[in-house]
Amino acid sequence: MSETVVEFDRVEYAWPGHQPLLQVPQLRIAAGERVFVSGPSGSGKSTLLGLIAGIHLPSTGRVSVFGQDTSALRASARDRLRGDQMGFVFQQFNLITYLSVVDNVLLPLSFSKKRRQRLGSPTQARAQADSLLARLGLSVYAAGQPAAQLSVGQQQRVAAARALLGSPQLIICDEPTSALDAEAKDSFLDLIASECQRTGAALLFVSHDLALARHFQRHIDMHDLNPLIRPESGS
Repeated sequence: MSETVVEFDRVEYAWPGHQPLLQVPQLRIAAGERVFVSGPSGSGKSTLLGLIAGIHLPSTGRVSVFGQDTSALRASARDRLRGDQMGFVFQQFNLITYLSVVDNVLLPLSFSKKRRQRLGSPTQARAQADSLLARLGLSVYAAGQPAAQLSVGQQQRVAAARALLGSPQLIICDEPTSALDAEAKDSFLDLIASECQRTGAALLFVSHDLALARHFQRHIDMHDLNPLIRPESGS
């Protein structure tokens, strides 16, 4: 059996003083697995990602990430685990617009000693950043441009390169293709899936767009995962 990257065991989450909004009886994501998560607004997708990232802690039950119980870790240890082992691509990309493309890609190395160690020297880190950008369709000649000068699609690819740099073993994508047309969505997914396959990383991809599910090995519908979703929940 493949190594377990994420495991939920009888997890429930509620804001203090409020009713539970997420229940996950069981969930397992294996190393190298590509998982698509869909569901309407309010179904718990963001809370699920927050629990995996260690931003939230379960009210009851156990969330294990890379074999570590997140509730047993101090906040600093959860931050370190997130920086060392997870790469994120967000809906708004969260690039620093005045920095160059390559400096945006290299940014995770400022927060993770393990990622720096995996890459070796600064020269090797720059070489991998350039290689990722090239594979994602951004040539080395674009590396020195400020991120603000890029198109939406190009910014998305920079965000993907940043997430992949240093070979984190869990890539989390939260609605990263919402601003792209269908052809660009498919192209992006093919690229990021191939990079995850190359490094053996698990890919967890959240989207409303069910047409994208065909790129993945497994599709999790939040209606099936979270029994607390009300039937009237909508987008």
